[in-house]
Amino acid sequence: MNRRNAVLHLGAATLLAGSRSALAQADFPVPGSTLKYVVPFVAGGLTDVMARIVGQRLGEHWKCNVLIDNRGGANAQTGADYVAKGVADGSQILAITQSHAVNVSLFPNAPFSLSKDLRPIALLADSAMLIVVPANSPVRDFKQLVALSKTKALSASSAGSGSGPHLTLELFNDLNASKILHVPYKGGAPSITDLIAGHVDISFSNFPNSLPFVKAGQLRALAVCSLTRHPDLPDVPTAREAGMPDLVVENWTAVMAPAKTPDAIAEKYSREFVKIMNTPDIVEKVGLKGYRVNAKGGDEFGRYLGGEVERWGRIVKSAKITAA
Repeated sequence: MNRRNAVLHLGAATLLAGSRSALAQADFPVPGSTLKYVVPFVAGGLTDVMARIVGQRLGEHWKCNVLIDNRGGANAQTGADYVAKGVADGSQILAITQSHAVNVSLFPNAPFSLSKDLRPIALLADSAMLIVVPANSPVRDFKQLVALSKTKALSASSAGSGSGPHLTLELFNDLNASKILHVPYKGGAPSITDLIAGHVDISFSNFPNSLPFVKAGQLRALAVCSLTRHPDLPDVPTAREAGMPDLVVENWTAVMAPAKTPDAIAEKYSREFVKIMNTPDIVEKVGLKGYRVNAKGGDEFGRYLGGEVERWGRIVKSAKITAA
């Protein structure tokens, strides 16, 4: 084969490979194939529940198998690192939460980069923080808490250092010039159990974790940290209504994929997730778990994520929070 023919052969092969790649992306996913939806938390938690609800619907729509792969550990970094370094053909996606935006500042030497090794796919839903005290607490409302926290040593439970509840506490302390003591637990459930038992005074809790106990009369809700009141607790004011307008904290759940995932596949995922989240029965299902659908596509979610990383970076630095 002469040089000219060799070049033509190479060019034809390259075009053929490119066309096959484009075709594979257009046909993604192949019916009956398996997609791995990595949840970087243990099974049974809020993020896991959301992934299973949405993953089941995704599998139904695309006629494929969606495998929920729980890889908890290291402040949700173990699972994130696995996907960041995994195959980028659309077969692996990652569930992320507010914790990952916080981790950027908590773990500057992490084995992966949230912004460089992963790409935004879609924001799914969010859930406001709920400020709760035991039912027999002398603190009757948010304004009493604000006043008491400046004169008495109080303690607050959280799901762990760097968690949403912890960051909400630190934001409250910063806005209120108070020093409520942080008491970290290994998860939201034990933090609420000890609050009910009276071992701590207060919790800035993930809404779904504490809502059942508020409804059961074991906890008293003082305020919800969102822009609007929650329909499940219409009589509970927002922190803004109660006098602290900047105490707005909503934990969220979203999806990312390896950074090199082809645009066509990433965009297909993005459109499908937004479509699924806006389906009436899904809105109802996640609402029963305490979430509010807030679906955004990849580009819009990327801008939102950047703002969250910056916002919580300031709080981590100001409160001198370190990873436990």
